[in-house]
Amino acid sequence: MLYQHLLIAVDLTDDCHKVIERAAALTAGAARLSLVHVLEPVSTLVFTNVVGDEVQMKAMHQAQLDKASQKVAEFRSRHPQLAAEDCHVLFGHVAQEVHRVAHERGCDLIVTGSHGRHGMALLRGSTSNDLLHGATCDVLAVYLPKP
Repeated sequence: MLYQHLLIAVDLTDDCHKVIERAAALTAGAARLSLVHVLEPVSTLVFTNVVGDEVQMKAMHQAQLDKASQKVAEFRSRHPQLAAEDCHVLFGHVAQEVHRVAHERGCDLIVTGSHGRHGMALLRGSTSNDLLHGATCDVLAVYLPKP
């Protein structure tokens, strides 16, 4: 079975280039690639208790969105197989948003990076593990060794 549409879920670190390259290599140019980055917003309750201003919170969210969108544009410049209309920066719970985009876009494979957590980090869980649960398509975790 050849995959037709891959959704690459990234955290926008430099390691993500390896994930994009692995996804592109899987398809040999024969499948559509989409990219998603999900920002987890700070709770309104927590933020307003700390800073006290909802307007500042909205400005902070917009700044996060702008920075992430700029980073995605930089990724696209290194990976021309990613079309602008197939790149998404969203706010929400990572696994839920990735699953939603994969379903809405008809993706048949989600590709993400994994650092192979051990010890306490394993107990806290990981994004790649969260993506496995609830996915309605295949999920590939690309191993990213720690520097």
